[in-house]
Amino acid sequence: MTQGSEPSTHAARRTDDTVLSRFERWVRDTPGARAVVAGTESLTYGQLDARANQLAHHLLATGLPDGAVVAVGTAPRAELLVALLGILKAGAAYAVIDVQNPRTGRLQLAAAGPFALLGDAADRARLDDGGDLRVISLGAEAAALSALPTDPPVRAPKAGVPKARADQARADDRTRAPQGDTAAVLFTAGADHRAVPLGHDRLLAAHDGWAEAAGLTPEDRHLITAGPDLTPFAAGWTRALCEGGALVLPGGPRWTAESLRRAVDAERVTVLHTDPGTATQLLMRDGEAVLSHTLRRPDEGLRSLRMVTITGDRLYLDEQSALLARLRSGARVLNVYGLTESAGTGAWFELPQLAGPLDGVEELSLIGTPFPGCRVGVRDGEIRLTVPGGGEAIPTGDLGALRPDGLLEFGGRIRDRLTVDNRPLDPHPVESAIRTYEGVGGAVLAEVRGAGTGKNAQPMLVAYLAPAAEDDTWPPGSDLPDSGQLRRHLGGRIPGAMLPRAVFRLPRLPRDRAGREQRTVLPLPASSAEDARTADGGKYGAFTRAGGSTAAGTAGFVFFCGIALLVLGAFAMGLAAILWPGSMDLTGVPNPYATLFFLLYLAESWSFAAGVLFLFAGRSRMRRHMRRGPGITAAAHLAIVYLLAAWWPQDNLYRLAAKQDWPQQAALVYAFNIPLMIAAGIVAVYVSRPPASAFDVDPD
Repeated sequence: MTQGSEPSTHAARRTDDTVLSRFERWVRDTPGARAVVAGTESLTYGQLDARANQLAHHLLATGLPDGAVVAVGTAPRAELLVALLGILKAGAAYAVIDVQNPRTGRLQLAAAGPFALLGDAADRARLDDGGDLRVISLGAEAAALSALPTDPPVRAPKAGVPKARADQARADDRTRAPQGDTAAVLFTAGADHRAVPLGHDRLLAAHDGWAEAAGLTPEDRHLITAGPDLTPFAAGWTRALCEGGALVLPGGPRWTAESLRRAVDAERVTVLHTDPGTATQLLMRDGEAVLSHTLRRPDEGLRSLRMVTITGDRLYLDEQSALLARLRSGARVLNVYGLTESAGTGAWFELPQLAGPLDGVEELSLIGTPFPGCRVGVRDGEIRLTVPGGGEAIPTGDLGALRPDGLLEFGGRIRDRLTVDNRPLDPHPVESAIRTYEGVGGAVLAEVRGAGTGKNAQPMLVAYLAPAAEDDTWPPGSDLPDSGQLRRHLGGRIPGAMLPRAVFRLPRLPRDRAGREQRTVLPLPASSAEDARTADGGKYGAFTRAGGSTAAGTAGFVFFCGIALLVLGAFAMGLAAILWPGSMDLTGVPNPYATLFFLLYLAESWSFAAGVLFLFAGRSRMRRHMRRGPGITAAAHLAIVYLLAAWWPQDNLYRLAAKQDWPQQAALVYAFNIPLMIAAGIVAVYVSRPPASAFDVDPD
């Protein structure tokens, strides 16, 4: 079963057409239009082109071979676009390297094998592992670059090219450094960071497919949330700069939730390219947004957006519908499925492609129809993609099915398969069925080995649940089902061997930089009985983060608390002498009673310090470990703080009160002792109330 589409008709393409020539047409037509916005810095098309030309001259002067690969590791995003265009103008191919994560960056450098790295001394220190990495520092050579010509670089014609032909090429403004076969080297988002060379034709074909499917215009302002080394950015910058639009970049090293929302509003972003997790965080989880969602009205802070494109991981129909409801009338939400080999193109889906309403939208993730120039098909259950320009269909490693309505449905990933009772289990159908339980927004099924029973512990299926975006419970997800409720809900729909035996609640599912669910970093059971005894767990043991150490984390927290108690206790002792002069005066008190009283004053000061510390650090730990409901947890937290901290002011005031001053004595008794009794009662209710454990196990 195969779907196909006609080649893009977005623009009449010359035989020598490239993304660079498309950009340069806008330079000629609209040199004063803004091309790049990065915080307070912006570049027009003319300024960006001039600086890219200067860099191209500089690269050629270093002896850059034809068609070589130049890695880019510049931190400022505006300079990154100068670098990409300058490399293309010099006839080379670019490869964007993740300099913020040295391990990833070294793997990418090794895979790309670049002629040089455009970066600085800090990039060399991070990425050079003893090799002979050549670094061209733009910052150190800024003065030299500014003195170079701003016109496009021209090379002498190759041997055998007639002079008349070379002169005609100059007249046609097509004299550039000879283009190699490769325009860019992209990297897959997997652990291997495999390098994928991308030719000029494929990069342009992918851009044309995007432009046609998304209806891009020169008035658009684009924002891409992905890291610059990832395909959505490394191949997606063309959507703005090859269509006359503007590209909005972060003012700092990366986007944060706050800066992203602020930029969308301030820069009037019209097209947002992002992943499911970031889209939910931006559109659904902001305080004002949650209120707007509850009232079922669009978010006024996002009124400039006319389109949101989402890629990186599965997006269910109910999620897509909820995101669409947050945007203004007439806006679009595109679920995009693509590969690095196809420069981020492949297939796309939006809700109007449906012929009518569907049931079970919580279980459906539709990939839709191919991009212009692409073909998608399913062979033996696996999705295969033919990239623009043709060639062999590429196995994607993803499962899917072509529906009767002609739309492609996503069915999970082969690499996520589990083995249950010596049989393969695709978790996606089970996870999708779990999402039909009210309040469940995300679900991941994993096979884990129960802790506390030794190396022979039997594996069991665990469902990791996260609340829906509109969830307003505190702690988040406290209303999610336990294992019994979930098994009853799935009974009759899912075979018994595929039912999860345990439930683990998370505020949200972890995702990697590409926006994909990170199944390898889900909380895991302790690896041995000894771990289970020392970890915080229940009947079947505890969970700890993969790659982390519970013991190390606990030791670090205890050390921090100890230092904080010493500092705060000393501060309390000094503060008591200022607030209540004479309250700790032991003059005339004989030993050993003077020593005993002094130790009591120390204990009161440390107890007060512990109360202050618990006020700021205790709530999160109580929510994480006890989970007895938000109201009683908040009350118990404050009660414990009072029980710890009240002795310091109470005892100091008692020592200064006259024994026969009955009004003052009564006031102190009622002000301190009655609240102490109430606090103790709250704690008693809290500890006797059964917890709704984050890790619920079916006793059967």
